[in-house]
Amino acid sequence: MLYLRENLTSKEANVVYEAMDKPNGGKDLYMKGICIQGGVENANKRVYPVKEITTAVSTINEQIKNGNSVLGEVDHPDDLKINLDRVSHMIESMWMDGPNGYGKLKILETPMGSLVRTMIDGGVNLGVSSRGSGNVTESTGQVADFEIVTVDIVAQPSAPNAYPVAIYEGLLNMRNGHKVLEMARDANGDARVQKYLKNEMTRLIQDLKI
Repeated sequence: MLYLRENLTSKEANVVYEAMDKPNGGKDLYMKGICIQGGVENANKRVYPVKEITTAVSTINEQIKNGNSVLGEVDHPDDLKINLDRVSHMIESMWMDGPNGYGKLKILETPMGSLVRTMIDGGVNLGVSSRGSGNVTESTGQVADFEIVTVDIVAQPSAPNAYPVAIYEGLLNMRNGHKVLEMARDANGDARVQKYLKNEMTRLIQDLKI
C-alpha cells in the first residue's frame, strides 16, 4: 500500500464556509467542499474510480457513526499518523455528489484551529488535501484498495518545500524515507548529512526508475 495525497485548491474544491450559532454563545465554523475527485486523471497522474471513492467515503462515515473522531491537520503531514498537536478540525460527514467525494469539516478550538480561523477571517483561500493509502497501477494510474485516513487543510496545495510530488511521495514510501526527508530539511552546511542524503536520493531515483 502506498501513501497517497491529493491536493485541491479552494477553487477546485468549491470550498464554502458556514458559521452556526452555538447553544451557549459563539459560533462553530465549518468548511464544505470536494475532498477528492473521481473518474478523472488528477494533477498527480492518478485516476480514482468512483467506486473506490464511494467505498472510502462509506468507511469514513461508518467510523463517525460508530463514535470515532476523524481528525485532520493543518498543512502537509509526512505520514498517515494523526499528530494531535497539529489537529485543526474534524470531519463531521462525507458524501458522494456525482463522481466526487465531498466533506464537511468542523474547525476546532485548538491552536491550529485558531490559526485556520484567523486565515479565513483574513481572506486566505484555503484548500484541502486528502490523505490515505492504496495501490496504483503504474501503466494507467488507476488507484485500487483506496482508504481515506483524513482530509487536511492546506494554504498552498502543493508538495512541501517545493519537492516534486513524485519525489516527495517516493521518499515517504521508501525504506528510511522519513529519515531522508528530515535530513533533507536539516542538510544546509552539514557535509555528513549531505553525503548520506545524496546516497539515499540516488537509491530513490533508481527505485522510481526515472
